[in-house]
Amino acid sequence: MKLLGLFRHAKSDWNDARLRDFDRPLNARGRKGAALMGVHIRDYGVRWSRIIASPAARVTQTIEIASDASGESPPVIWDRRVYLASSATLMDLLREQEGNPASIIMVGHNPGLEDLIFDLVPDDGSSPLREIVEVKFPTAAFAVLELDIDRWEDIDDGTARLVHVMRPRDLDPDLGPEPVR
Repeated sequence: MKLLGLFRHAKSDWNDARLRDFDRPLNARGRKGAALMGVHIRDYGVRWSRIIASPAARVTQTIEIASDASGESPPVIWDRRVYLASSATLMDLLREQEGNPASIIMVGHNPGLEDLIFDLVPDDGSSPLREIVEVKFPTAAFAVLELDIDRWEDIDDGTARLVHVMRPRDLDPDLGPEPVR
């Protein structure tokens, strides 16, 4: 069995319209959410073997802040292919992992992370957590999947159980959806 953590970057700042999407930093709410989720990921109790992450600014800041808050920092593999990747690309990246680590956290973007959950977890009504993700996998959300595989190269559609989903708003209601104005 393998464990896969999926961590979406925290809320980004849209105030500077001149910035490329890749270079957008976190806003204040995102920094707070990243720190809160870093502590939650640590407290979940898994010693993660490795992180595979997009090198986009909002992802690097999310990891830095989450690691500082939690006091833990597994080795990070920065891979540009994670940036705005499809589920198929993310699955290919997981298949390429050398050393067959027991657990990996992937930190990146939607819709790829959300779609990866939909591809890996069967849509057979057996997962109430999948239904939460179907509504939305918001910024700074964290999910854990158990995969019935021995090697990462064997990852494929329908090979996982979604065993945990946490959103920042579940830990701090102030980090819930912003009111529509």
